[in-house]
Amino acid sequence: MNTYDRRRFIKLLGGSGMMLASFNPLTVFAQSNNPSARVIIVGGGFGGATCAKYLNMFDPGLSVTLIEPSKRFTSCPFSNAVLSGMRDLDSISYGYHAHVKRGINVVHDKVTQIDAAAKKITLGNGEKLSYDRLVLSPGIDFRWEDVEGMNASDMELIPHAWQGGPQTTLLRDQLVAMKDGGTFIIAPPENPFRCPPGPYERVSLIAHYLQQHKPNSKIMILDAKEKFSKQPLFMQGWEKLYPGMIEWVSGDTGGRIDHVDVKNKTIHSESGDKHQAEVINFIPPQKAGLIAHTAGLTNSDGWCPVNQRTFESEVHSDIHVIGDASIAGKMPKSGFAANSQGKVCAAAIVSAVHGTKMPEPSYVNTCYSLVSPDYGISVAAVYRFSDDKGIYKVEGSGGVSPKEADANFRKQEARYAKGWYDSITSDSFG
Repeated sequence: MNTYDRRRFIKLLGGSGMMLASFNPLTVFAQSNNPSARVIIVGGGFGGATCAKYLNMFDPGLSVTLIEPSKRFTSCPFSNAVLSGMRDLDSISYGYHAHVKRGINVVHDKVTQIDAAAKKITLGNGEKLSYDRLVLSPGIDFRWEDVEGMNASDMELIPHAWQGGPQTTLLRDQLVAMKDGGTFIIAPPENPFRCPPGPYERVSLIAHYLQQHKPNSKIMILDAKEKFSKQPLFMQGWEKLYPGMIEWVSGDTGGRIDHVDVKNKTIHSESGDKHQAEVINFIPPQKAGLIAHTAGLTNSDGWCPVNQRTFESEVHSDIHVIGDASIAGKMPKSGFAANSQGKVCAAAIVSAVHGTKMPEPSYVNTCYSLVSPDYGISVAAVYRFSDDKGIYKVEGSGGVSPKEADANFRKQEARYAKGWYDSITSDSFG
């Protein structure tokens, strides 16, 4: 059995900012002569891939199985760069070769059923697998039932592009086919949803594309909200880079949608206004991924309540839920947050399996957004846990890009955005 000294263990945990209270990995490995515990992770995105990797790193004696239907994961981060023509889809897609090389059992199938009492899952091929601990990182699904005039099949005409892959390609193709002078409408949902700044970065990079190729075109944002993430910074960038091209309509001024006429590509707002466009990007309200609902792990709002210290479900013991599907206190639903949660969850499971005290967790989120290829903005925060507050933001930690920054500063942040993306994808999939 391989052993890590405390210094290496601290280094491993350092990416999520975890404090190593009284967790002694040497004690854990001394106990690892017992038969390996079986841990199954469902979902191979940022949360699940990270959790599987770090479980294996923290205790190579564990039997770790990662279940993901797709052989390659296409990320939502930097998918907006694909829409603008800055990247292609292959550049944001990742396989699981590194996981296999580590000794993780990677199964490309879908989980159709979870029997929490028997501690078994059922795969799409009918095979049943037993677990000691189960981790779900199912991402999001959409609340089509809340959208009048649309259902899941309509996304082939009016794409959401909120899951990286074919939807990204579809929206990109529609933008390329749009005539100069046309209108692009994007409709972001109410909170909470995956990647709060994502729709506004998308607006920015599509504006960059239109400015270069279809300069007479317009963008309208029909927003269900009254404010949005990094709003002053985005609006400052729009005014500077794309004057007169972008119109933001808040929820209380006509941004909330009543229903959608898919056939005529027309959005009807609650205020009675009608908006027609050549291309519409409708991002539906969201909920936890389907398997979380099938397993009965969600609340009435469609998300999974968890012990925010360990991410163990409040509904079923020995099942953990991480990433977008979980209710993680003040943390946003983002790829970086899922990556951080995957490490915390891995440490919690190793501690539970071996009966050791878990380190006191700390969580981080960093998010870069591109307003143009050479204009970046960012937000970052550190989070802690307490019994009375759950996960909360540490006062004075992190912050946002300064509004008064000059062009060189914005260009540097754009460079940092690329480094940030390379770092998180390498950490999760490398």
